[in-house]
Amino acid sequence: MKKLIFFFAILLGGAVAYGQALKPYILGATYNGSMSEAKAKAKDKLTAAGFKVVGEYSPVNDPARWVFAVSHPELDKAVQAVGDLTGFAAVLRVALTKEGNVINASYTNPYYWGNAYFRDDFDKVKANYDKLAAAFEKGVGSMNKGFGSEEGIEPDDLHDYHYMFGMPYFDDTKELGEFASHEAAVAHIDAALKAGKPGVKLVYKYKVPGTKLTLYGLALSGEKGEENFMPKIDIASPKHTAFLPYEMLVKGNEVHMLHGRFRIALSFPDLTMGTFTKIMSTPGDIQDLLKQLVE
Repeated sequence: MKKLIFFFAILLGGAVAYGQALKPYILGATYNGSMSEAKAKAKDKLTAAGFKVVGEYSPVNDPARWVFAVSHPELDKAVQAVGDLTGFAAVLRVALTKEGNVINASYTNPYYWGNAYFRDDFDKVKANYDKLAAAFEKGVGSMNKGFGSEEGIEPDDLHDYHYMFGMPYFDDTKELGEFASHEAAVAHIDAALKAGKPGVKLVYKYKVPGTKLTLYGLALSGEKGEENFMPKIDIASPKHTAFLPYEMLVKGNEVHMLHGRFRIALSFPDLTMGTFTKIMSTPGDIQDLLKQLVE
């Protein structure tokens, strides 16, 4: 079935990997012991490697999962150099997931996500990403086992990634709102989060220094949230815990989210059409949850 899906994607222009392909996640290390011990060790290593933990939480309300949202000076430099929607690249994720008798420490492959978000501008920031990749090896671990896609995706294909014909690209974002200024947009969102909105909780807020780009990471709960869609799509091992949280970007005076059919497909590129149909409502559900923050 999977081969048929890939053949269908070729016919319709979907991204298919050949050669030096990239995978969305990297398994860096494994821990024994308790989750609390693993969290403490992981956080110390990340800090020592130059990362700043800007937020953390237990996704899917699952005690076997933990995510650290991290920024890094090299990420700041890359986003500052290009700007615009690359603000979505300002924060990456490190995950701890208890699977069997061990806790897997994984992270978002910087080259995969960097190529997907910077696209044809990636060469401008590759030096920053080389330093970032080295920092991840130091801050998480050097096992360097890529996962999340059987064949992976070539960098050039990530620049134009979409799941298949008719599906959205990176810049086909959903604009959730527009305000008088960047400051007004941020103030409105902050107030909405403080007041509380059903199914949405702040994991992190990160403003890229020297820009009008502010990225929010948001935990999604309730019948339309993570506990609904993750069990349907995160069915392989190692787990794709570092897929979460979902982001919303304030770019200038505009508020954007990546289209769910792009962001989910990029995070689970081997998702079969049969599995995708099980979450047909999820992109719209996520948009509805985030929209509450700008209304």
